[in-house]
Amino acid sequence: MNMEPYRRVLALRGVPLLLVVGFLARIPVTAVSLTLTLHVVHGLGLGFTQAGLVGMVATLGTAVGSPLAGRFIDRHGLRPVLVVTTAAQLVFWLCGSVLPYWALLAAAGVAGLLSQPVFTLIRQCLAAMVPEADRRTAFALDSMGVELSYMVGPAVASVGVTALGSGRMMALVACGLTAAGAVLFKLNPPTRSTEELAAGQTSVPRRRWLPGMIVLLCATFAVPFVLTATELAIVATLTESGALSWTGAVIGLWCLCSMIGGFVYGGLSRGVSPLWLAAGLCITTVPLGLVGGGWWWLCLALIPSGLLCAPSLSSTVEEASRRAPGAVRGEAMGLHATALTLGVAAGSPFAGAIIDAHGAAWTYAATGTAGIVVVLAVLPFWRKGARSADARDAAEKAALQDDVEKAAT
Repeated sequence: MNMEPYRRVLALRGVPLLLVVGFLARIPVTAVSLTLTLHVVHGLGLGFTQAGLVGMVATLGTAVGSPLAGRFIDRHGLRPVLVVTTAAQLVFWLCGSVLPYWALLAAAGVAGLLSQPVFTLIRQCLAAMVPEADRRTAFALDSMGVELSYMVGPAVASVGVTALGSGRMMALVACGLTAAGAVLFKLNPPTRSTEELAAGQTSVPRRRWLPGMIVLLCATFAVPFVLTATELAIVATLTESGALSWTGAVIGLWCLCSMIGGFVYGGLSRGVSPLWLAAGLCITTVPLGLVGGGWWWLCLALIPSGLLCAPSLSSTVEEASRRAPGAVRGEAMGLHATALTLGVAAGSPFAGAIIDAHGAAWTYAATGTAGIVVVLAVLPFWRKGARSADARDAAEKAALQDDVEKAAT
């Protein structure tokens, strides 16, 4: 295992602190969904259908708001966006516990639209702070941090609602989101590299970068779609076999495999196309329904797909940072976050419908096959988008070199 790429990235000024802040800032964000669900069910005494509707509205708001927040960061900088979104989250989470259901539903949509762009922001800043040759390692580290935050955040939400009640837990989420916004405001990491700032480019027409990005977004959608559906299928499988109490252990091992895969991928000298990693994730998901026996067999069967989780996600982030010019990277990363959000939103109902109609075993095959179909649909357009990004990069580097030479003379 080559550790030199990790040493180079962690030696860069500000990067270790940004990674730690990113991990901590994401914990309250990852607690949001489950806290809302438990508040509707336990705090308001309603059903999971109503809770799911609130979650869906908040998710749709986030999907719309992410690229808008990224565009504002590109144009006006990080701090104004953090002020607005942090204030919006503080108001919603402090007042949400006393709202009736329909008011909560509407407010959740607004809060989603004005959600803090923590995920996209950390990735945008990493792309600005880390040389392109080392971004694979940086994004792999970031993906491992995301895994840890998803292991902590929902657990904190569950324990908090059980021990303190949903109202107090919502207040804690408000405190966590406010603290995250304040720390990022104080830190104010750069959103463009020194070279990009020197080039002085303020905007890039969408026709130059968006077509290739759309192709990538379709491939990106397939990854969280498969992961979300697989997670629900795991719960259903263990429920059917009477081993529901082992859910935490199975999913925990799956997450551990993901972190190991991300760590290995980050140390590679050459990256792997996100398209092939997504295809590998889908293919290794298809046969999981054939696993019989106890929960331990399911753990073993999940290892191949688990090893591909973090590499699949981090490779799409790396490719997005490469395909998007620095002047519009915030908007591009916001669109990437939208693709991830929509994949998560689509994966749960898809898996739920298959589970209800045919059982958990068929869900893996249906989910993996659906992901493979998406990858195959994207394949004819992939290389064209990659070539366009390479040509744009070459033109930008040539222009920057010309500027440097003119300044020297």
